[in-house]
Amino acid sequence: MTYSVAIGYLYGLQKHGIKLGLETMHALLGRIGHPERQLRTLHIGGTNGKGSTAAMVASILQASGLRVGLYTSPHLVEFRERIRVKGEMIPEERVAELITRLRAAAAPDLEPTFFEITTAMALMHFAESYVDVAVLEVGLGGRFDATNVVHPAACAITTIALDHQEYLGQTEDAIAFEKAGIIKPSVPVVIGNLGPEASGVVSRVARERRAPLWRLGHDFFVEGDGSEHFTYRSVSRVFGGLMCGLAGRHQLENAACALALLEAAAQAGVVADEAASRQGLQSVTWEGRLELIDEYPKVLLDGAHNPAAAAALARYLQEYLAQRPDSRLILVWGMMRDKDHRGFIAPLQSLVSEIVLTQANLARSATVQELRASLAKWRRPILEASLPAEALLVARKRATSSDLICVAGSLMLLGDVKAAVRGCGLSPIRG
Repeated sequence: MTYSVAIGYLYGLQKHGIKLGLETMHALLGRIGHPERQLRTLHIGGTNGKGSTAAMVASILQASGLRVGLYTSPHLVEFRERIRVKGEMIPEERVAELITRLRAAAAPDLEPTFFEITTAMALMHFAESYVDVAVLEVGLGGRFDATNVVHPAACAITTIALDHQEYLGQTEDAIAFEKAGIIKPSVPVVIGNLGPEASGVVSRVARERRAPLWRLGHDFFVEGDGSEHFTYRSVSRVFGGLMCGLAGRHQLENAACALALLEAAAQAGVVADEAASRQGLQSVTWEGRLELIDEYPKVLLDGAHNPAAAAALARYLQEYLAQRPDSRLILVWGMMRDKDHRGFIAPLQSLVSEIVLTQANLARSATVQELRASLAKWRRPILEASLPAEALLVARKRATSSDLICVAGSLMLLGDVKAAVRGCGLSPIRG
């Protein structure tokens, strides 16, 4: 099987949609020798921040000299971004080989989803690459997510906010219960800045499972004005003068969760000293999170796609504009149809001078007409472009060299923009 044929098979699994539950995963993993049992893992969930935290954890462990596997989703441009060993994407020939084996293992009675096959592929690749640690980002929720087949050295839940309500529930405490499903008996769990109801739910689950609980603001702390200089404190250590390679004040909390997770995992032999922590945080990169891709005018990409993430983006943009009074903000905006459009745009409206509406190359993308309906009371210029690449061109023509263009609302939108900038074709699936 060639890579293109293998990817075609994988994309064809879209017909199974999103299927929450672990029965198929357990059956499939049993047929391929349970690679998850050969791995030492760290498991990271949450509504926002889990990908950034996973990237930080992997970067710190690599700075410690360990061979690290990193599994994240979705990808932006290239499917292979999801599965990395030592920072390198899984090779094309390896994808073809593993999909061939998994397809045979699933036949004739299993019907795995795209995400189930991808997760099984990651676990196989990590086990057969003899990684020292595998860092796994939860895909959706936690309790029934395909990644929830591992018994980790420690786990983390970064944030909880309203998102994916059709799968996880309509309230934060319902969503918290689903995300708390990654907590395993006696396995330490780190939680970030959760609201009181969500924190109560996660704390209750941790107590019931006798899982040691590390809470941001209670058991570990972060202090600082931004990612360029901050301090991490816990009961046993203080790291001052830290720097993080990811921009934004919200990354301080993600960095604190990453450091606390590694501290909690030390009892299971996952050890990262202060020097590795400093180096790993400073050198971490993570595409699509306040990512600057151009100058004059500056073009910033951010994967915020729900109201909580939009609020964090707005705080960053407000600070940026306050320091540059001659700069205007032009927003290139596209979202998925099932997201909260009004809730997303609300914290950004007062900062934005113009909006260019567009939609990602995905069937479930909101149309520009649907997005425009969320802007009925907005009186500043609204432009439209059917394709993300065209939307960026429109924004560039409207901007001066001192302005800031921000592309946000969907990681799929960002992927389309990055693909256009790189001159590559668009991937038909990133979910």
